[in-house]
Amino acid sequence: MKTYDWIVVGGGIAGAALAYELAKTGFFVLLLEQYSTPQNATRYSYGGLAYWSGTTTLTRQLCEDAMSTTGYAYARYHILSQELDADIEFRELDLLLTISAASDPEATAASYNHCAIPPRLLSVQEACELEPLLNREAISGALTVKHGHIHPQKTAQAYIQAFERAGGEMQITQVLQVLQDGVKTTTATFHSANVVICAGGLSRQLLKTAGIPIKLYFTHAEIIETPPVDVQLRTLVMPANVQRFQLEAKSTQVDELWNQPGNEPVPPILDAGAIQFQDGSFRIGQISRVLTDPHGKVNSEVSEKWLRRSIKQILPALENLPGTWYHCLVAFNSDRLALIGAIPGFDGVHVFAGFSNPLVIVPPLAKRFANFAAGNEDEIITQLSLHR
Repeated sequence: MKTYDWIVVGGGIAGAALAYELAKTGFFVLLLEQYSTPQNATRYSYGGLAYWSGTTTLTRQLCEDAMSTTGYAYARYHILSQELDADIEFRELDLLLTISAASDPEATAASYNHCAIPPRLLSVQEACELEPLLNREAISGALTVKHGHIHPQKTAQAYIQAFERAGGEMQITQVLQVLQDGVKTTTATFHSANVVICAGGLSRQLLKTAGIPIKLYFTHAEIIETPPVDVQLRTLVMPANVQRFQLEAKSTQVDELWNQPGNEPVPPILDAGAIQFQDGSFRIGQISRVLTDPHGKVNSEVSEKWLRRSIKQILPALENLPGTWYHCLVAFNSDRLALIGAIPGFDGVHVFAGFSNPLVIVPPLAKRFANFAAGNEDEIITQLSLHR
């Protein structure tokens, strides 16, 4: 019977990157993922890399960790594709943050002044020159900043392949319960000295099976994904006034509501945006819905109509593209920082989840966590611990 040094639960970008870094550090690691065809937040992500968005000393440091000293074009993901020996479709593009016709452009721009690289304010004319598909009647202006972009699922898969080359093992199986010395799954019980939960929106429920309370939350995120099409979007389009962060803050004010399924602490919101991948396919979204049941049912037909109606206002050419509605869970923490490290009172059980800017900060944090697990002090991992 094998005993692993670490069992990593969850095969999204967080689990894949962490498993790789732990194996590269010299640990014997088992990675467990529930689905052979991913259904996690990584799979349905826009793939954006917001290096510019750090607003505090800590978040700016995390963004800087993801960049090399030679400049933006040589960000960590450029180096990472070489390290993982895979094409993760890393590129730089223009992020366009649309400002609604009813909003004040100057006030909206001012709300971004605390970012490490504040976006530049554009007039309606300038915004439409940058993105010809925009509906000029729907906006009073836009903000723009250089933004990184990757194919998120190809990146997670590249991490997994590199992890296996480094001697790690992976199993497709559902974890039923976290144990003191491993995990029980639908296929077997696996033993390890340490377990780390990287299961995103399922993390809270999974830890609850072991009697471990944790203040980690999730939204039900909904998008439309299209096949490759001839329509061309030049930029990554998102609203400047993102409602999702307000929704997250309001929904966590009463933690007890999350201990029972069937609650909906706040109404759903829609932040209309779109990204086109290098193969010509689109992801159009995003509805964020707060249901305390991770398996809660959503009316896909109603949601898809809402998504199409909303994107029509900003990018009319995308409204009737052929596409499929998808749904996943997105984990978050009430202070918009990740929860990382050992869970107090439960020896050997750790968490690595709840990232608000995951594709930027997960790679450097995974490296830091692995070094920390090897016995090296790390002040950032300490700042993100559950003891904070």
